[in-house]
Amino acid sequence: MQIRNIAIIAHVDHGKTTLVDKLLAQSGTFRENQRVAERVMDSNDLEKERGITILAKCTSVVWKDTRINIVDTPGHADFGGEVERILSMVDGAIVLVDAAEGPMPQTKFVVSKALALGLKPIVAVNKVDRPDARSQEVINEVFDLFAALDANDEQLDFPILYGSGRDGWMAKSPEGPQDQGLGPLFDLVLEHVPEAKVEEGAFRMLGTLLEANPFLGRIITGRIAAGTVKPNQTIKVLDRQGNTVETGRVSKILAFRGIERQPIEEGVAGDIVSIAGLVKGTVADTFCDPSVSIPIQAQPIDPPTVTMSFIVNDSPLAGTEGDKVTSRMIRDRLFKEAEGNVTLNIEESGDKDSFFVSGRGELQLAILIETMRREGFEIAVSRPRVVFQKGEDGSTLEPIEEVLIDVDEEYSGTVVQKMSERKAEMIEMKPSGGNRLRLVFHAPTRGLIGYQSELLTDTRGTAIMNRLFKAYEPFKGEIAGRNNGVLIANEAGEAVAYALWNLEDRGPMIIEPGWKVYQGMLIGIHTRDNDLEVNVLKGKKLTNVRTTSKDEAVRLTPPIRMTLERALAWIQDDELVEVTPKSIRLRKKLLDPNDRKRAEKQKEALAG
Repeated sequence: MQIRNIAIIAHVDHGKTTLVDKLLAQSGTFRENQRVAERVMDSNDLEKERGITILAKCTSVVWKDTRINIVDTPGHADFGGEVERILSMVDGAIVLVDAAEGPMPQTKFVVSKALALGLKPIVAVNKVDRPDARSQEVINEVFDLFAALDANDEQLDFPILYGSGRDGWMAKSPEGPQDQGLGPLFDLVLEHVPEAKVEEGAFRMLGTLLEANPFLGRIITGRIAAGTVKPNQTIKVLDRQGNTVETGRVSKILAFRGIERQPIEEGVAGDIVSIAGLVKGTVADTFCDPSVSIPIQAQPIDPPTVTMSFIVNDSPLAGTEGDKVTSRMIRDRLFKEAEGNVTLNIEESGDKDSFFVSGRGELQLAILIETMRREGFEIAVSRPRVVFQKGEDGSTLEPIEEVLIDVDEEYSGTVVQKMSERKAEMIEMKPSGGNRLRLVFHAPTRGLIGYQSELLTDTRGTAIMNRLFKAYEPFKGEIAGRNNGVLIANEAGEAVAYALWNLEDRGPMIIEPGWKVYQGMLIGIHTRDNDLEVNVLKGKKLTNVRTTSKDEAVRLTPPIRMTLERALAWIQDDELVEVTPKSIRLRKKLLDPNDRKRAEKQKEALAG
């Protein structure tokens, strides 16, 4: 059977996973009466809740006696480490673009990687049934994007299809016909994407994805570059430098057949398969016949730009909500995560109680924290900090990102002002239809930490921000931090509604009545710039006077809800977010007020 390997590239929310659902359905992968979950490729709960693809996944369909392996790539640049490796498994790419929004930064990120590898793209304009669709302009924007990314003439001569992934049709024109379903897309893949590349020689495969299976152990997925592999065959693993990591037997070979993975008797060159049975081989290693000595070249990975401290939870409420609290458990979990995700960097601190975790962006680290918390972990995490580098002349370099903000015209002035305060440089401003503007900035990553929630507040929730790592550039100078101080609990107990009501003129609360609090925990945002210790346990004094003014009903203003991302972005360097399976609490690093005063004096002495 002939094999074609393709990746689907799209921005977050442009309909990639929905299109894969329809491709599977129309190729006869499901039975007529089979019940299938919506967005079948979004396999974990977080992907379904947020509507984003976090992990790359493979599936395969058969069309006209040809097996088409489809790889669903993450659309978010924070998960770019997945993207870079996955593209080495495929020979073509479908670039899916929204008919109204056009190509976006995350599309640009993945497309630049695909074009650099020489893949020939097929452009599919999705959601042409949207009332604000502008298909022709979007095609021109895609052409300009490809040209800007140094595409060659062959790549610029891309075929185009229009359609609706949700309704399950694609055609050569936006008007249709719609009765052929996705047949034109399948036919175009067979015609335009070259057959899977096969090299001469013994078995070789580059490890691309890694996962742990409770029954089979480590499973490595990749595309077989040469030769064949069978169960019980002896193979060895070479690292990037060509050193042998281990030698072992293949216990099982699995191939993607629809949405299932099925055991097969032989993996052939060109197919994407998963191999079980080896204990050390990892991503970017070459799995090969014992006679092979030269490894397959792996794609270099962009450096991490943001780092955070993961600390063992030492608050007075530690261990009351989670069952995984020790440093050994946290260490094992983090190193297990780093095995499968090459963009994560993990270092242990000297005291073994905290770990420095570096990644591509706050979202990637927030997803890791959210996953751990759902598994029963309790941890305290610090504010994200950027990873600086030293230039050749000894100067400090910091990560700069390209930021694209779509905003209503009336709010554009506020956005430009806030971004300039964060040392951003405006590159472009152009109308994007419907009284909206598209603003493009180059901004330091430092300034963008925590800006997302502020942007939504400033624009009444109408702005859309997309970011993409650009390069390391010279340090841009100091950026002003948070303007407000915090309200800190001075005793342990349960927060009382009457006490919170009395504190409302001091600033908005971030806790509710009945919440457990402890000394050093943050309970609200101070209206001024200094921190204030307050008592939230003080109940009402009972007297025998009964008047309407005395018995004023306690009506509380709803507290500010601190989500994990918002909390991480909002805290200062001397504060932590305590994350447990049930709660997200904010606290000072040093809980005792006397310790905080001492630390402040030491800081002043050093500065002086």
